[in-house]
Amino acid sequence: MNYIKELNEPQALAVQTVEGPVMIIAGAGSGKTRVLTYRIAYLIQKGVDPFNILSLTFTNKAAKEMKERIAKVVGITEARNLWMGTFHSVFSKILRAESDKIGFPANFTIYDSDDSKNLLKTIIIEMGLDDKIYKPNMVQNRISSAKNSLINAIAYKLNQDIQADDLEARRPKIGVIYEKYVMRCFKASAMDFDDLLLKTYELFHQYPDLLHKYQHRFKFVLVDEFQDTNFAQYAIIKQLSALYQNICVVGDDAQSIYAFRGADIGNILNFKKDYPELKTYKLEQNYRSTKNIVAAANSVIEKNKNQLEKIVWTDNSEGSKIQVIKATTDNEEGNFVAQSIFNFRMNHQLANKDFAVLYRTNIQSRAMEEALRRLNIPYRVYGGLSFYQRREIKDILSYLRLCVNHNDEEALKRIINYPARGIGKTTLDKIIVAAAENEISVWQVLENIKKLDIKLAPAIVKKIDEFRQLIHGFEIMIRQKNAFDAASFIASSSGLLKDLYSDKTPEGVNRYENVQELLNGIKEFTENNKDHSDGNFLPRYMEDIALLTDADKDEDDEKDRVTLMTIHASKGLEFPYVFVVGLEENLFPSQLSINSREELEEERRLFYVAITRAMQQLTFSFAQSRFKYGNLIHSDPSRFLHEVDESYLDFAHAGNQQRVFQGKKIESGGLNLNSYSIPAHSHLKKVSIASKSSTKGDPVGSFKAGLEVMHARFGKGKIVSIDGNGDSKMATIKFEKDGEKKLLLKFAKLQVVKD
Repeated sequence: MNYIKELNEPQALAVQTVEGPVMIIAGAGSGKTRVLTYRIAYLIQKGVDPFNILSLTFTNKAAKEMKERIAKVVGITEARNLWMGTFHSVFSKILRAESDKIGFPANFTIYDSDDSKNLLKTIIIEMGLDDKIYKPNMVQNRISSAKNSLINAIAYKLNQDIQADDLEARRPKIGVIYEKYVMRCFKASAMDFDDLLLKTYELFHQYPDLLHKYQHRFKFVLVDEFQDTNFAQYAIIKQLSALYQNICVVGDDAQSIYAFRGADIGNILNFKKDYPELKTYKLEQNYRSTKNIVAAANSVIEKNKNQLEKIVWTDNSEGSKIQVIKATTDNEEGNFVAQSIFNFRMNHQLANKDFAVLYRTNIQSRAMEEALRRLNIPYRVYGGLSFYQRREIKDILSYLRLCVNHNDEEALKRIINYPARGIGKTTLDKIIVAAAENEISVWQVLENIKKLDIKLAPAIVKKIDEFRQLIHGFEIMIRQKNAFDAASFIASSSGLLKDLYSDKTPEGVNRYENVQELLNGIKEFTENNKDHSDGNFLPRYMEDIALLTDADKDEDDEKDRVTLMTIHASKGLEFPYVFVVGLEENLFPSQLSINSREELEEERRLFYVAITRAMQQLTFSFAQSRFKYGNLIHSDPSRFLHEVDESYLDFAHAGNQQRVFQGKKIESGGLNLNSYSIPAHSHLKKVSIASKSSTKGDPVGSFKAGLEVMHARFGKGKIVSIDGNGDSKMATIKFEKDGEKKLLLKFAKLQVVKD
């Protein structure tokens, strides 16, 4: 297979330049995954042992896809020998292998965000702190940020600047909470996701001989989505590649959108400073989108000052212009999008999965969901409750976690009295206090329940002993049986399946079926890993589950549904038809992200990502008003709409089809799009929404119940009632053709019908 012939010239050079530091700047849709895949295959065919190649990604899904592609070129055996996976999965593998150096057992538990937050809640309560001041989310983010900056609990407490910041924020105890959190995790033999980075760095820093061992093992290091790396990830990459300097990073600074997670765009912008001998290759040909979409994206991103120079282009067709839609409210916007999807689908024989609706924040999905439901269009919301976060799934996984690691405090607390076995909250609180007083884990308290001075009734002690024996029995089963047989036995013998089966409500049946689906997944894991060197036992399955990223947790990928998701979640995906909704000032760009050039440029990069998800057709929409905190708020069009070159946009005005640029300027230019655009393919009636070319309307104060009025869109109607005051005055009007509507008088531009 001569795969090099499949590549364009810059791609081929990027694949075949394997010695020394290399940076591949991969524009949107430029074949990044193909280049990274073929580069690894090329290394192997040139005689590099796959065991000496480390390839780091941000999702297991990406790693799996790359491994499958590589296997087609070099064979499945060689592909299996690669060290390939997410930062967290690769580093957890190293930490388990070297766990004795850091005082952890090899079977340590990995806490997810909920486990971490629950432990912090417990610590905050135990310390008697006000959880309205020390909000668990805020504390969790503060600790996470510290760890990703390689600041451990000791360094946090000794850093005067950090302490001054906490004191100014009136949260001086965060350092103490951090310290206690670390100790509790250690007692529970648990690490959170951030620990997988921090402790890997500390391991290499404290044991130079160990670092030397892994530097020799990983002679070639490749990093995907390099623009998304944080300080800790880059620090470890530099540690590992310092000896051979064969480091290849692939990314696009124009798609750096995760600063809120700690991603540092400086890693890619300043990479050459760390590696003066760097060879840079730019992948600028876009294979995904039409010329019009690519040019529109370029016209936006060129406004950013902090970027690496490149010009993305395409040989694809010209394509349609980008439709721009103005709606009066967010509900009307949702209705338009749903109707447009329906029409596109019917007129062009498309599947639902060809469509994506992208928005800045999750709360915007409501209007879209309601509109899609009204037209019976099936959809899927990314970012909702994932399969593995459902209550019944966390319950069964907690049983499995506790059997693998008895010290897992969060798992133990979750299932010690589920199904109910008479060990209530009061008893559990006494056990937790005893663990703290004796500086041992909660499980160790259970093991020594008869020796410790805990005032518990003999009947309670007996129940605790029965629970402990139950878990020990499960532990034996785990050692002897494969993952599926062990998990099935635990689900049944714990009483969990019986408890779920006895609930015949629709919700109860659904929960029971979800657990069965989990067991199906474990069965598949067991079958797929029969011949795997690590075996197909439960501890390995638990490690795989713990390391799933949000992007890997979608259990219904193959179903034909419209996709609703935030723009952040859409990165790396592509869809033939894309709607970018809610393009309003203070929503997108976010009101929280316009206080500095850095923040605004990240918002612009986010808009660039949204544009470049589209393959064939792109639609922008915004609403004149939307509800916020119970009030109807007037909205101005986003400044980003103004930044797209007009020649790539289509503002279809109802009357004369001319674009209308008038009204309030918004800092960088701004515009007011005074038209309601209906695509040519749509069966919707074209109407003008109270445009300035029609009528100004009568003064708000002249309206009262009983008056007959005329509206530019809905026609003649009668005011039923008026509620609210000032700018928030809302009229309920019964129109002759469209029935009852609620309109904000400030924007309705009504005229009283004269006798």
